[in-house]
Amino acid sequence: MAQISRRLRKWTNEMLDLPQDVLLDLPRITLVGNKELSVENHRGVRHFSENRMILSLSQGSLEVEGAGLMIRAILPQEVLIEGVINNIKYIGTGESS
Repeated sequence: MAQISRRLRKWTNEMLDLPQDVLLDLPRITLVGNKELSVENHRGVRHFSENRMILSLSQGSLEVEGAGLMIRAILPQEVLIEGVINNIKYIGTGESS
């Protein structure tokens, strides 16, 4: 069944030319310099402090380290983080699509 699902996703992507983040429910991460980070398709904030933030994703988590971190906006599917961003680490579940 998983193989059929993968083939269907691949066919849908080729026919409709959809972005991978939409098709596979992957995060879209946009970094502006080292001052602003936007993460779409998150599943919630697991940890937040001035120096570290961990976001839940559909497949794993995203760890952000820096200084003076603050959440500028949080929506059901998007979070905007500001501050000095030093490190971004994607921690996957090991599953492949």
